[in-house]
Amino acid sequence: MPAQDSPLSRNEAILTPALPQASDILAALGQAVFAWDIASDVIVWGEHAGAVFPGIPAERLATGAEFAKLIEPAPSLRTAALAQTSAVHGADGTPYRVEYGVRMSTSDPVVWVEETGRWFAGPDGRPVRAIGSVRINNERHARDEELTRLARLDPLTGELNRSHLIAALAEAIEETTRFRSTSAFMLVGIDHLARVNDAFGFDVADAVILDVGKRIRARLRGGDVLGRFSGNKFGLILKNCTIDDMNVAAERFLAGIRDEVVPTKSGPVSVTASIGAVSVPRYARNTDEAVNRAHETLDAAKRRRAGSFAAWRPDATRDAQRRVNIRVTDEIVTALNERRIKLAYEPVVSAVSRERAFHECLVRMDQGDGQVLLAPDIVPVAERLGLIRLVDHRVLELVVAELAAAPDVSLSLNISPDTTMDPDWWAGIESLMLAHPGVAERLIVEITETVAIQDIDDVRGFVTRLKNFGSRIAIDDFGAGYTSFRNLRKLGVDIVKIDGAFVQNITRSADDRAFVQTLIDLARRLDIKTVAEWVQDDEAANMLRDWGCDYIQGRLIGLASAERPWSAPPDSALPAAG
Repeated sequence: MPAQDSPLSRNEAILTPALPQASDILAALGQAVFAWDIASDVIVWGEHAGAVFPGIPAERLATGAEFAKLIEPAPSLRTAALAQTSAVHGADGTPYRVEYGVRMSTSDPVVWVEETGRWFAGPDGRPVRAIGSVRINNERHARDEELTRLARLDPLTGELNRSHLIAALAEAIEETTRFRSTSAFMLVGIDHLARVNDAFGFDVADAVILDVGKRIRARLRGGDVLGRFSGNKFGLILKNCTIDDMNVAAERFLAGIRDEVVPTKSGPVSVTASIGAVSVPRYARNTDEAVNRAHETLDAAKRRRAGSFAAWRPDATRDAQRRVNIRVTDEIVTALNERRIKLAYEPVVSAVSRERAFHECLVRMDQGDGQVLLAPDIVPVAERLGLIRLVDHRVLELVVAELAAAPDVSLSLNISPDTTMDPDWWAGIESLMLAHPGVAERLIVEITETVAIQDIDDVRGFVTRLKNFGSRIAIDDFGAGYTSFRNLRKLGVDIVKIDGAFVQNITRSADDRAFVQTLIDLARRLDIKTVAEWVQDDEAANMLRDWGCDYIQGRLIGLASAERPWSAPPDSALPAAG
């Protein structure tokens, strides 16, 4: 008589579901297994491979070579995954993992697949067999694609960020070169965005940037590329765009930006933009040239008038000047390293007695071949190219050395606008003053009037620190910028040097006479000494003396010389007062 199940066994059967077949579980999870005999290249798949690779004939999956033809982005991804792992000998084999896309043709959607498995090595350590599973992984790849997309875009505007804009520009230049076509690269700069920041806050400025980006986007053609180049600048790549087309497009963008106010939470904001552009590859054969030349023309457009457009054109004069700049830059650095930066000394004398008061130190550069570059040849280039701080440091060292060697001499030196706020220059002058007691009282530091009026509070701090050393401060080229005398009083300067452009014609120009005489009279009322520059003759010198000018310098007194004047007999080279 057959044994009967106990009540407990029947209950267990009811409560415990039947375990599905492994193949059914894999199918439910969108997976399939395989065995790959690498030596023969034959792949044997489990029964549910069709669920993972829908619409792909079995023969296309039957060998590694055929399967590789379906794989994107590179057919060799599976074999490369095996080669990139080191063989582990034994029954468990070597684990590997690889992701790839599979599709029959370019018109079919890509199925993204994750393959995991183990491969087994032959006697030579190379793969001879692999087993594993594949599963559909479209969701993860979609997330990865979204992350990749976000990494390409500017978070505020949703347009390309700078790095991907430059990459797109490189592709456009390569394409135009290959197909002998023409494109344009533009930089669109929002004018005076800093004013919006100051007046309304950064959130309103961001709203302006976003709105301007949308207006540009709305006026692009299909195939054109837009990206955010920097804070207030957008970059545009206009495909198949001639120089004439570029002009028309620029006006379209400018009008779209200026003709309507930007609505913001703080009210409507009126903005304009300026555009600089370059034709590629005609005038720019790589991204560096395109960006630099678009920047150059954008700056030129802004200087001419906010809201305007400029296109890059070859300019023989500009290119020649740049070659000179490059040569002079190299010469300046070499001269600094070889200690060929020198000083020339121009006397400043009493307007009454013609006795020497001090000497202005002017920079010179010995070129090593008997030729000498003067300050006008050196300083502007050094300022433009960021070398002026190094030059000013060297001049300071030379001036202090001269003051230390000649206890009866007073010298003045000019410093660049950038140097006035340079902490390294301050550290240098402090250490030099401590090393040479008594020198500071005979040092006069000259700053230009344009520097003095840029930020009165910062410059006042600069003046105070120098005066605490015991040095004096002179405002150079006074009159060119029309600094108010109230600012002179606030700065506490000791000397005003009247711009020579007004002094040189006082014997012939009633306007210049009135202007210079007024400056001298006002300075005297503020107890500020005056120096008249570019004094050409005795007639002018006597007029200045009679008006109460304290000191004069210029051709009449003697121009700058590399010879130390204080080494010569006193007053031997000075003309007598009239």
